[in-house]
Amino acid sequence: MTNKTNKTVGAAMVLGGGIGGMQAALDLAESGIKVYFVDKDSAIGGRMVQLDKTFPTNECAMCVVSPKLVDCARHGNIEIITNSEIESISGKPGNFQITLKKKPRYVDEDKCTGCGSCVINCPVRYQVKVIPDEERQKVKLADDVKPVVDKIIADNKSEKGALMLTLQAINASYNYFSEDVLRYVSDEMEVPLTTVMRTVTFYNAFSLKPRGRHTISVCMGTTCYVKGSGQILSTLSDILDTPVEETTKDMKFTLKSVRCLGCCSIAPAVMINDKVYGHVKLNELSKILEDYK
Repeated sequence: MTNKTNKTVGAAMVLGGGIGGMQAALDLAESGIKVYFVDKDSAIGGRMVQLDKTFPTNECAMCVVSPKLVDCARHGNIEIITNSEIESISGKPGNFQITLKKKPRYVDEDKCTGCGSCVINCPVRYQVKVIPDEERQKVKLADDVKPVVDKIIADNKSEKGALMLTLQAINASYNYFSEDVLRYVSDEMEVPLTTVMRTVTFYNAFSLKPRGRHTISVCMGTTCYVKGSGQILSTLSDILDTPVEETTKDMKFTLKSVRCLGCCSIAPAVMINDKVYGHVKLNELSKILEDYK
């Protein structure tokens, strides 16, 4: 708003950090108004950043939203307040008082750089217990697991990129990582557990949950989806009697939805382990699975 001398005074609050909220905040800030930009999530961006393509131009969503994210973060008139919700509003138009309730982050915000390491290595999120050094005991693996893991570590410990090579070999043997194995690798290779966790959780090929002997990946990219991959995924879920992103009770199959297999020319595409099946039809699914049963 402006006073009698035509100087901008007061401030505005924009609620919701989606694409509309970002544009509103930028427009107000460019007008010289102080903007408090509030969102209940831990970062602005909203649903837009979760999209692969946008209708009707099929443009990359991040290409559209990224400049606005940067502009909002850098603008001197915009103060971004995340992890917050409105608790109360009082006053009248032109003179509101708003009380916000801010959720705890459990980090020192003055030192936070937004690197995301705390999220990746969160012991609560991944159910990894934090044990003080003085109380820790060396991890003991099962008798049938220890010799295999020891050999893998010995074979790779002196190589460049030893941690990644070791994790890949263990994953090839067991198809997932138990907490004990991760702690054991950390101790034996003298690598911080946070580094091991950061590596394991970064790559989709690794998992902290037990997975089946065969991994079925159904492409849900735009081309495959238009040609019926959604129905293929649903049918496979029914045939295997397991939800998407879960493993069958007999531990034979893990059913996954993936964003893209890079096989648009043979859409719809399904990959089982490392083998890709193209132009897949619903009546072929049972026959394809027979080769792996």
